[in-house]
Amino acid sequence: MWSNLVALILRNRLANLIVIGLITIFLGYHALNIEISYHMTRMLPQSDSASIHYQNFKEEFGQDGTSMFIGIRNKNLFQLEQYNAYYDLNKEIQSLEGVSEVLSVTRLFSLKKNQEKKSFDFYNVVNQKPDSQKELDSIKKDIYSLPFYKGKLYNPDNNTALAMVFLDQSKLNSKSRIALIQNIKKITDNYGQANNVEVHYSGLPYIRTKITQKTKKEIFLFVILALLIASTALFLFFRSFKAVFFPLIIVIASVIWLMGLIELLGFKITMLSAILPPLIIIIGVENCIFLLNKYHQEFKNHGNKIKSLSRMVQRVGNATFLTNLTTATGFAAFLITGNRSLMEFGLVASIGIMFVFVLSLFLIPIFFSYIDPPKIKHTKHLDNPFTKNVLKHIVNWVRKNRTLIYLTSGVLIIIGVIGMNQLQTNSKIVDDLAKKDVLYKDMMFFEDQVGGVLPFEITIDTKKPKGLLRLHNLQKMEQLQDTLAKYETFSSPLSLVEVVKFSKQAFFNGNPAFYSLPNNQEKNFILSYLPSMDNAENSLLDNLVDSNLQKTRISIQIANLGTDEVKRIKEDLRNKTNEIFPPADYDVQFTGSSIVSLKGSDYMIKNLKQSLLLAIVIIILLMTLLFNSFKMVFISMLPNLFPLLLTSALMGFLSIPVKPSTILIFSVALGISVDNTIHFLSRYRMELKMNNWYIKPSVYQALIETGYSMIYSSIVLFFGFIIFSMSSFGGIEAMGLLISFTLIVAVLSNLLLLPSLLLTLNKLVTTKTFKNPFLKIFNKPSELEEDNQD
Repeated sequence: MWSNLVALILRNRLANLIVIGLITIFLGYHALNIEISYHMTRMLPQSDSASIHYQNFKEEFGQDGTSMFIGIRNKNLFQLEQYNAYYDLNKEIQSLEGVSEVLSVTRLFSLKKNQEKKSFDFYNVVNQKPDSQKELDSIKKDIYSLPFYKGKLYNPDNNTALAMVFLDQSKLNSKSRIALIQNIKKITDNYGQANNVEVHYSGLPYIRTKITQKTKKEIFLFVILALLIASTALFLFFRSFKAVFFPLIIVIASVIWLMGLIELLGFKITMLSAILPPLIIIIGVENCIFLLNKYHQEFKNHGNKIKSLSRMVQRVGNATFLTNLTTATGFAAFLITGNRSLMEFGLVASIGIMFVFVLSLFLIPIFFSYIDPPKIKHTKHLDNPFTKNVLKHIVNWVRKNRTLIYLTSGVLIIIGVIGMNQLQTNSKIVDDLAKKDVLYKDMMFFEDQVGGVLPFEITIDTKKPKGLLRLHNLQKMEQLQDTLAKYETFSSPLSLVEVVKFSKQAFFNGNPAFYSLPNNQEKNFILSYLPSMDNAENSLLDNLVDSNLQKTRISIQIANLGTDEVKRIKEDLRNKTNEIFPPADYDVQFTGSSIVSLKGSDYMIKNLKQSLLLAIVIIILLMTLLFNSFKMVFISMLPNLFPLLLTSALMGFLSIPVKPSTILIFSVALGISVDNTIHFLSRYRMELKMNNWYIKPSVYQALIETGYSMIYSSIVLFFGFIIFSMSSFGGIEAMGLLISFTLIVAVLSNLLLLPSLLLTLNKLVTTKTFKNPFLKIFNKPSELEEDNQD
């Protein structure tokens, strides 16, 4: 097969280049149209109960999480000059296309009793900018007399003011959202600088927009860094401009194919898929290192360029195919998660990895067949004194210190088990933001001032039409709100109860002492002033109650808590809610995008664990086909599972929680780290045939032959993944650090532990079945004979 493939590649060089070039142009055209996702990632299947409750909520009351929050702390806010500047700010924001409403201490509404019409008039508390401090003092008095807004728009205890910017839903899920958010921020930043006021921003629309912008920037940054690392590594290893230029052409073409594939499949770039371009670059460079290393080895042996290129494909083609296949398997395992974002990521990543394999296998021999053969200086890396010395020490360690290797491994396993038992599963509603990030600090500001900015909704179904008009139901809702007030993690509520209290205050001529629920007698008078309440076609009520006045919502914001804490709060709150609203008579649900997001994280973690197990099973099956020996497969998996144990221990000791962004590390790292095992054991079997099945010299020679590529590729992979530690997203930062750590442990395991086990277990694992695999690296016996002649 591989001999035929060599003929196909080298005898049709120009045709292959034309075909690859046309495909690259086609996919490049599509890559130009790729879009970034502006939607919230759906992590739960639609059939899940939380998804159903949330969908029902949106159909009944509309989308939650459409508000951007702007917070300031200004003790001089109610000084004329400062207040008027803040007034101008809110007015300018209100005028922007895409902003449906702004609520703040310069733009808020109240009710006034109209005795003639027996109704409430809706009016703006601040009709225009005040002309004098006296007028402003009067406005301040009016604002502070409205408890409805206390804790929502102002907090007199700490001089904090909050503006709620309501955005059009049509803008939130489109590219124009970025320009809108940027305009709001630019206008507000200018206000802050001009008035020496520190401004804070938050709210789901703002957070999602900033994350999208960061994702876009990081794609570019990581691609540049990956190309820089790749070119530096290739030049240091091979000391040749050509050995840098052509592999870079290959990985750039691979990225173009990847991005074109994403667009062709109708997918969009997410925070997760943003890591794929630099990942493809690093994996592509790893392929090129293995291929070029073999090419230089062959050319050094006999000096025939075409023969060297042919043997390069024949002798490492199968192993490279299998290593890329196992890496792709680690990603493809995400297809079973049931999570759309992860399934798209797994599909695109696995296909992209096979793309880079095909391009590497075809273009390396084609490119290097057109240029001059390598000179002596280009093959000096094969005799690099440092690498040779390292490999010499490794061989000596394996030969003389296997007991110490086993003892060290045993101690590390014990440490690994201890650390793994300290692992905690805990993801947050808005996860992966680094604590040093301004976005995170701003979110903490709002949590300190108003309790939180992330949507948490409680829906109450009285199970009776017009049940909301009954006073005892309003009293139950107030009791629930009093219960919510005991939790520091919740903001003050917006609800029907607050509107009714507001109405009573208006009925009694705006006296704040009457901001409370009416009694039975008062209720009849007050409700008579709300003529539209009977059909709920009232701007005050249309987003709070359904058309039958049977269902209502209590809207609050919650702090950015972890899954464990939210579960505890929900369980505690559920028990207290059931006491207030007996489940037989009422249906009360906790929902909102925050609840769905947290449950989605739990669901994703569960499925990622299953995908990791599937990846292990598939890799074991592939190894079984390659080595045809369960004993050898068992031995070969030890040095690859060992690093995963130590990585989980490191997470435990450093208190890095198990969450979607960290658990996918294991599948990715396993798929990549097993590559070295395949290369080593494939070469080991070849050396067995060349050494008449003598195990010791075969192990040592295989270690020396593959050691160069294992060390070189691991260095590239280490630095390729460590660049992700520069990410502003905590999850991607942790992924970069942890995968880099995993790969270092994996290469040491494959260089020290694996050969030691082969030597110690000797013929127990090197059986006849291992000698006769299902998948053969070499198709013809003559290949081995030629090796001996060389």
